[in-house]
Amino acid sequence: MPKRREADYPPRVTPALDLFATCTPGLEAILAGELTALGLTPKILDGGVAFAGNLSDMMRANLWLRTAGRVLVRVAEFHASSFDELERHARRVAWSEWLAPTSVTVSVSASQSRLYHTGAIAERLLAAIARPAAAKSTDHERHAGQLVLARFVRDRCTLSIDTSGELLHRRGYRLDVAKAPLRETLAAAILLAAGYDGARPLVDPLCGSGTIPIEAALIARRIAPGRRRDFAFRGSPYFDDREWKNVLDKADEMVSPTASAPIFASDRDAGAVRATTGNAQRAGVGGDLGVELRAFAAGGAPLPGGLFITNPPYGVRIGERRSVSDLYARLVGAARARVPGGRLAVLCSDGKWAEQKALREVVTTKNGGLSVRLLMGDVL
Repeated sequence: MPKRREADYPPRVTPALDLFATCTPGLEAILAGELTALGLTPKILDGGVAFAGNLSDMMRANLWLRTAGRVLVRVAEFHASSFDELERHARRVAWSEWLAPTSVTVSVSASQSRLYHTGAIAERLLAAIARPAAAKSTDHERHAGQLVLARFVRDRCTLSIDTSGELLHRRGYRLDVAKAPLRETLAAAILLAAGYDGARPLVDPLCGSGTIPIEAALIARRIAPGRRRDFAFRGSPYFDDREWKNVLDKADEMVSPTASAPIFASDRDAGAVRATTGNAQRAGVGGDLGVELRAFAAGGAPLPGGLFITNPPYGVRIGERRSVSDLYARLVGAARARVPGGRLAVLCSDGKWAEQKALREVVTTKNGGLSVRLLMGDVL
């Protein structure tokens, strides 16, 4: 019996929840494609993608989305230009259905609104929620307790509850980190933008911590990126253990025992090679990667039609002294030797790369606070 693919899940007919998957700006279209593959109907917005679904869909989104930062459930939206108005609407939310009787963190953002003091907004919301305060924060990455997000734009308030817990790029495998690590969600976005589905050989000659080849192996073997981590929704009043087990069982049925095409990772730094090897083992894909200590121009067996995907040093980030044009020429030459007739994808921060006629810009986003571009082209 053939294994089910993510796209084999049927679309939901009667959704019950207003859901929103966040992402790094610039990745919205890629994230929308993932939601479509899960049988859901996405609506692209700034900083993420809205979609409707039931509790099972929310669980599947957390488990399967490779490029999302969080999955939120929107519980209220209303006009609020005064604190009294804010509290009145917030008290109408059935918080006990969404939050366990433990500490809550409120994270607030406000733009072009009469209510702009984020700390005061958080205090009023905590009073309305009637939970002990773990913290009042504007940091969406780290928080204590359950997380409620309030977003004000032009006096319109949207209240959401985080269902993910730790940000979704924290898959649980990357404990060894090399210089200038690439976030897992961005690595997955690069692969998906390049059309990688596991059917073609892949080479990353500057692998660092191994994030690109490891994410490639997870895609190739159809392993859910969230399979080895926990989620905030599991501690909520609405959590259904039987439904969660059903979601996990279906995910496990889809896993392929091996990658169908080779995946190679290499780096000239021995520490990077050790990090890649250790991280791959923790991700459960150690046997799917060929990891080597070598300079990126040192070659390797040709892989016709393969993908040459990498995140080279940005210069401003870790002190790369070679000129951008020299690095470009050497990478293109290495790609021609390694993946003739294939495709080259490079993440870069310097606009001079975009001037090269062989490559076209397909994504603009952020990595480590820097503006970066994903450039792609055929290897001729």
